[in-house]
Amino acid sequence: MSVYIYDAVRSPRGKGRPNGSLAAITPVRLVEQLVRALEARNGLETVRSAQHLTLGCVTQVGVQGGHLALAARIQAGLPDTMACLTINNFCVSGLSALADAARRVESGQVDLALAGGVESMSQVGFLTDAADYYADLAMAATMGWAPVGLAADLLATQEGLSRADLDQAVVTSHTRAAAAWRDGRHADRVIPIRGADGALALATDENIRDFGDGASLARLPSVFAATGAQGFDEILLSHRPGLAAVNHLHTMAHCPPISDGAALILVGNAEVGRHLGLRPLARIRAVAETADDRVIQLTAGFRAMTQALDRAGLTLADVDAIEFMEAFAAVPVLFQRDYAPDPARVNPNGGHLAMGHPMGATGAILATALLEDMAQLDAQTGLVVATGGVGVGAAMVLERAG
Repeated sequence: MSVYIYDAVRSPRGKGRPNGSLAAITPVRLVEQLVRALEARNGLETVRSAQHLTLGCVTQVGVQGGHLALAARIQAGLPDTMACLTINNFCVSGLSALADAARRVESGQVDLALAGGVESMSQVGFLTDAADYYADLAMAATMGWAPVGLAADLLATQEGLSRADLDQAVVTSHTRAAAAWRDGRHADRVIPIRGADGALALATDENIRDFGDGASLARLPSVFAATGAQGFDEILLSHRPGLAAVNHLHTMAHCPPISDGAALILVGNAEVGRHLGLRPLARIRAVAETADDRVIQLTAGFRAMTQALDRAGLTLADVDAIEFMEAFAAVPVLFQRDYAPDPARVNPNGGHLAMGHPMGATGAILATALLEDMAQLDAQTGLVVATGGVGVGAAMVLERAG
């Protein structure tokens, strides 16, 4: 059974800090405002006829604890009969949530579903779920684990990437993101978010900066050397005996900014679309969720991409538009070097390095952005690729409908 995307919306991405524009808005309220937007665009009864809601969220403590999808459903006034699932698959959670909804539709469990993700990193900080291996170096050593930024440095070291390569990826991402907002390319899918008093909180992605020609990037210090010296470099090198040292290249500019944000997507089968008078935007042609090297961490997206393309019967050259997650600057640099996609068709409106990374929402935001890319580029096929920590990855191929 074919599965279609009927609509997709996202919030702007706010700075994931106490002074960020979305810092006073709970994750549930972010989702609620996207529910209201989908209702306004597609009809109240259409959204309320969805039978399942899946949300990705990584750090499920505090205001993100207590089964976030269920809390969002209740507080958004959706029917009690709508089943819910909150999932954590690290930074690919939002895409895994969309894949979960697609499987439910494809198998006939539901006709219409909501899927997406949310993360408020201003209110629930990175690693505040306090897993034991975050601080227990002996346990981290047995797992080959280090904070994911160090894995990005390890990847750059192993692959011989240069600081100049990373700098160029940052400049391209920010330049394209600024141009996209300036030209109004996000107007159809980005929903302005309001505070509790109804006042506008944020209408555009607020992490974008002007680095000019990138000369200023060369003066930035690396950011992960001190963490590596705490024992994590030793852990990584014990799993890479051919390397003498980890070359710490990534600066703060080479990391996607921690952010607040959410995305919500309406998916269903053809029959429910006809019944409700919905126009499909795209058909989900193939899905892949993968795992790969847990030490290098950031290569599973490539594996997922290959699997998804194979399942769709396509090659990368067949794909007209690509949303590729800029997990750290090393990852898109490696993608361009090893796979040689047409740069004009990859992240044409900027990427995560510029706009930010609200972890559990990221995959769903990328899928939403891909719909924008496909319309902009008049693309028949689109590909979204996401990579997460400890070697998780996900990818999805879309085909334009209609």
